[in-house]
Amino acid sequence: MAKKNDPIGIFDSGVGGLTVAHAMHSLLPNEQMIYYGDTVHLPYGDKSRETIISYSVGITDFLLQQGCKVILIACNSASSNAWEKVREHVGGRAMVVNVIDPVVEQVCEDRNLIRSVGVIGTKATIDSGTYARRIAECASHIHVSSMATPLFVPMIEEGFVFDDISNAIIRSYLSRKEMEEIDTLILGCTHYPIIRNQISRFFNFEVNVLDTAQIVAKKLQEMLQHQDLLATARSGPDRFYVSDHTPSFGAIAGMFFNEPIRLEKQNIWAR
Repeated sequence: MAKKNDPIGIFDSGVGGLTVAHAMHSLLPNEQMIYYGDTVHLPYGDKSRETIISYSVGITDFLLQQGCKVILIACNSASSNAWEKVREHVGGRAMVVNVIDPVVEQVCEDRNLIRSVGVIGTKATIDSGTYARRIAECASHIHVSSMATPLFVPMIEEGFVFDDISNAIIRSYLSRKEMEEIDTLILGCTHYPIIRNQISRFFNFEVNVLDTAQIVAKKLQEMLQHQDLLATARSGPDRFYVSDHTPSFGAIAGMFFNEPIRLEKQNIWAR
């Protein structure tokens, strides 16, 4: 049985999940996090469903070995392709949370204020059709326009943010017809909140670019409260693992947490 002060496990293919980790850290300061960035295999967005499931289950086993009470799949590609398999694999050993359901629920709650939603994400997420399908189930009047933006992840992982290169790539994607006339935008990849301000600026701040990381953190807080699993005190320091060191990971992590982050290399695939 999970205990209140057990850690929360978070995983992504790289730095993207840090957006959710940071939001969770701010909202739930008593919770200890164990983060795993699978930098050996990033990005997940161009991988097959079967491959994404295999990676996700492998990382889940590692986080369960650390005694995590929650497995937070902080990756849209994994959430859209592997969530059910991960949940089945975990069984009753921990709570399994994805990053898609909370955002869809938020859109459905605001359905009277939304007319047209854009969704951007990796090819794996967009090809799965998860966002469009789920939104149609609760708000069929909302028009959903989805578009893959595969260059965003490597751009961010290489540290190209807040510069002319990232602005040019953002402009190239978001000026396409798929994103015309939208009033709300879902950042369907946990990397993308890193460039949320740049995206908002492209739309002249006239489109509601959802703060997906905050939405997920708030939903996790509600779920922990409901299950009586909110931590009462920190059980230890946050830990950050990567399957391989990348030059930008530590820099971006430090930017989020305003302090140097100690990264531990743990290549679970080499065992």
